[in-house]
Amino acid sequence: MPSIQCIVVTPEKTALETTADFISLPLADGEMGIGENHAPMIGRLGYGEMRFRSSGQTQKLYIDGGFVQIANNEVTILTGKAIPCDEINLEQAEKQLEEASKAVAPTAELAAIKTRNIEQARAQIRSAKQAR
Repeated sequence: MPSIQCIVVTPEKTALETTADFISLPLADGEMGIGENHAPMIGRLGYGEMRFRSSGQTQKLYIDGGFVQIANNEVTILTGKAIPCDEINLEQAEKQLEEASKAVAPTAELAAIKTRNIEQARAQIRSAKQAR
């Protein structure tokens, strides 16, 4: 049976440490599947749902950007936030989307922050709704 070591680390804690058969990650420019003996790489994560299959069970985490490193059947994920999709507060995510959409962004820097906040909220809403 395929075996990939997976560790997800946030600034606060190690959110996940497990062995998986397959991992799917949201990258900044799309989605990527990782199986056993995947080529080594480093990538920038996007906002969205990370899925991993272990012993026939699929589990899902919301990943809030960051980076992934793959080498020697080990996947290391550094992210700002990792939340089980069924624990996402949908009302809070919808409120974040509403507030971010209304935000005024007169500079390029504030426009980038507004866009990031909207993308994060939409990804959380999508992940929460799929988990229900």
